[in-house]
Amino acid sequence: MEGTTHALTDDHRGLYDAVDTERWAAEPDKRPGRTAFQRDRARVLHSAALRRLAGKTQVVTPGSRSYDWDASPRTRLTHSLECAQVGRELGAALGCDPDLVEAACLSHDMGHPPFGHNGEEALNEFAKDCGGFEGNAQSLRLLTRLEPKRFVPDPASGELVSVGLNLTRACLDAATKYPWARGDHPTDPDSVKFGAYEDDLPVFTWLRRGAPADRKCFEAQVMDWADDVAYSVHDFEDGLHAGHLDPNMLYAEPERTAIWQVAIGRYVPADTAPEELRAALDRLMEQEWWPHGYDGSAVAQSRLKDATSQLIGRFCLAAEGATREAYGSGRLTRYGAELVIPREARNECAVLKAVADLYVMQRDEQERIRADQRIVLAELAEALSARAPEGLDPQFRAIFDAAPDDKARKRAVIDQIACLTDASARSLHARLTRRGRRAER
Repeated sequence: MEGTTHALTDDHRGLYDAVDTERWAAEPDKRPGRTAFQRDRARVLHSAALRRLAGKTQVVTPGSRSYDWDASPRTRLTHSLECAQVGRELGAALGCDPDLVEAACLSHDMGHPPFGHNGEEALNEFAKDCGGFEGNAQSLRLLTRLEPKRFVPDPASGELVSVGLNLTRACLDAATKYPWARGDHPTDPDSVKFGAYEDDLPVFTWLRRGAPADRKCFEAQVMDWADDVAYSVHDFEDGLHAGHLDPNMLYAEPERTAIWQVAIGRYVPADTAPEELRAALDRLMEQEWWPHGYDGSAVAQSRLKDATSQLIGRFCLAAEGATREAYGSGRLTRYGAELVIPREARNECAVLKAVADLYVMQRDEQERIRADQRIVLAELAEALSARAPEGLDPQFRAIFDAAPDDKARKRAVIDQIACLTDASARSLHARLTRRGRRAER
């Protein structure tokens, strides 16, 4: 959509209507004066699922000794809070409801299992015969089914069933990064990225009412860019803090070539020329605030913190300016606009991701830890499946007992595992297999 100008109709200028604020289960507002999106934000903020993110891996496992510095590395929770701050301000600048965007940012990673993307891959392998596993689809499942906030009578049986946090349609849509079911990717049917499991399609269809097929709403696009900005900048910052990255290495061509190899195809399209990425890194390193010669001193830490602020501002202002140039000064919401991100900004963000990937995530020590984590989750999944419903928490035991078939019962086991923190996954694994694996170092 870069460089394309779109006309907006009056219907799209900052209006959230009754369809946007509708909830799956109607309910009265207990505190008049609050907006529907303020209620959404409060429900997400007070949820157990959000709190559990404090014990889930972002890049380095929480509590591991792979960081030899006083401050702890970021977790999924700290990342979500930082993403929410970035997204709220960018969304507000473009005319979105800030509470709506913040709620989407806070909830976008709720479905991620223990051990981050590594755990996601392990659970996807285990779930290949019952619909797969995807962290974003799991987030929708948590928000609409698993997080115990609101129960309503089932129209058919009269029994109480959970509707999760019962968020508004616009909020659920804003939290949907991949608005299609498994196998329905608009250009790649084999993609592992999707936003809803088969048995969650009724609520997915409801939340997508009136939405153009496969298109993310504007607030979801803001959330997605805020996510990219937050983790690219902060993973780079953590890598410097931990001593895994020497900024002087970024001048050497062998290291630069390795960065381009990581970035192309993973963080930028496969046809991106290395010269584009070289220019992107050069632009960043030419800035006065770039953390040249970082040595861990108090002055250097202060400069690094300023650099993270400068980078976040740079990426957000680039998107805000390009989007305003395309759409003008009106309020941009829902399906009235597309977030425009200049190619130069995307490349700069991608270079930071690739640097963190190469120097932090691809270290030999981390690969040994990830291999152990995959074994833990695979063994845990097999042990729970063999014993179920024994070993399941009461909530998931009830889901297991009510499941109509083996696939649904297996999904209940997966739901239980996905809700665990890194530490509780290891603890449960040790208990069920009668042995614990070596602690991470």
